Amino acid sequence: MDMLIILFLLTSAALPLASPDPNDEACLTHVSQTLKDPLKNLQNWTKPNFANPCNGFTSYLPGVTCNNGPIPQELQYLLNLAVLNLSSNRLEGVIPPQITLCAYLNVIDLHDNLLTGQIPQQLGFLSRLSAFDVSYNKLSGPIPASLGNRSGNRPSFNVTSFEGNKDLYGYPLPPMKSKGLSVLAIVGIGLGSGLASLVLSFTGVCIWLKIRDEKMAAEEGKMSHPMPDY
Repeated sequence: MDMLIILFLLTSAALPLASPDPNDEACLTHVSQTLKDPLKNLQNWTKPNFANPCNGFTSYLPGVTCNNGPIPQELQYLLNLAVLNLSSNRLEGVIPPQITLCAYLNVIDLHDNLLTGQIPQQLGFLSRLSAFDVSYNKLSGPIPASLGNRSGNRPSFNVTSFEGNKDLYGYPLPPMKSKGLSVLAIVGIGLGSGLASLVLSFTGVCIWLKIRDEKMAAEEGKMSHPMPDY
């Protein structure tokens, strides 16, 4: 039976003397068991280094970044990866679309990082995905409909999965507040103002014509009465 891998990296090495994190050690041990190293590039991937892989922001393990940097595209080779939790690690860069090759993923938790760019459309096609959180990053662009409005028996993800990204928009987030009048609004205001001016002008002309007609009728009335004889 293939082993499902849980990648749960909560790097606690912000300080050089930070205590080892058993979650890191277990994760790195599982990952090392799935890797092949014909070129002997992973000789430092040993149990002592799994227990304490970082010295501040420096990693003792090739291919492992401590507490910052991008999400490695190499995750795509962990085909049995089931849980990806990289939250609160100050990760930068974009979400690599290659992680969608991990067909067994059912949890993706990337909240509270510094990720930028758009959410890959392909993530919504992970059929086993039941938990998804990219809140409080610097993501932008539209939320893929395949994540915000999933069909069938696949779970949809609510506002809390996406909040905290000021340039991210689309369902289920509330509509973004307009920073100014739209083109249609401006055109509408212009047409409305022009129509109002036309109505006022027409009303003014009508009043003027009525006054003129009344004055002319009064003058004609005076002329039709005969002058009295003295």
